Amino acid sequence: MHGEFISVWRDSWREVWEPLIFSEGVPADIGCELYRGLVDALRVRPSAEEIADTVDDPKQGLDAFRAVESDELAGERQLVAFFENAYGVLDELDVEALTERYFVLLQKFIDKYSLRYDLRSPCLLCPTLPGFFSGLLRDLKAAASDDEHLALLIHDLEESIRDLRLDPSAGRIKTSIQKQVNMLEALGRSCSGADAGQLGAMCGQINSWPHPTIKKALSALYGFASEFPGIRHGGNPQSALREVEMRDLIAVLIVFTGFSPYLRDGFDANSVYFGS
Repeated sequence: MHGEFISVWRDSWREVWEPLIFSEGVPADIGCELYRGLVDALRVRPSAEEIADTVDDPKQGLDAFRAVESDELAGERQLVAFFENAYGVLDELDVEALTERYFVLLQKFIDKYSLRYDLRSPCLLCPTLPGFFSGLLRDLKAAASDDEHLALLIHDLEESIRDLRLDPSAGRIKTSIQKQVNMLEALGRSCSGADAGQLGAMCGQINSWPHPTIKKALSALYGFASEFPGIRHGGNPQSALREVEMRDLIAVLIVFTGFSPYLRDGFDANSVYFGS
């Protein structure tokens, strides 16, 4: 599960919509109003005539709303907009405490399925930091979907991290760091004008940096991987202050991953932030 609404859309009927729709005092046409709002999130939008025919009858409108499957939805961003806009739809029904009930049910739904959002009042869904980072990792894998070499290197990195479960030794930690540098180099070679074989040299060829210090930061991190004994090369034993440990792996992998948007032409920041 990616922590997105679209992956658990069908569960939202049981967790959110059913208890809300069948609350006391809710008008019979609530399903029609919700369906009218949901059509903007559909991959194929029905015609105005089809929508009018559907919402003309309360039962028909409710059935249509309930029947929508996740593969009929245009994407996460459109579905998030629907959940946010549903608050206004419910508010217009003028049923006492209905919007408050919706807010509570939606919050419980987010918590139960560990979705990548914070719910802010009145009804604003903001990506969380963990969700933001998972979106970046998912974007990396998407970039590898049509790049067999990059896909293999990502697989090698993930495999090296799994190996740490059995033996979190300094040697395996160094291997994981090496695997990530290999992956970033494969990523960087896809940038316009980047033809160097090593990440440090690529930093001088890539033009996506907002400031020279960002470029220097990645170059310095590459210097750590190159000079620390046993990661990329034999290195300089005198330069090491201590042996690497798990906290170094966590810090270096997260920081290296954070640089990946600079190593891709056409990186879609909105997709990572708002969802696919």
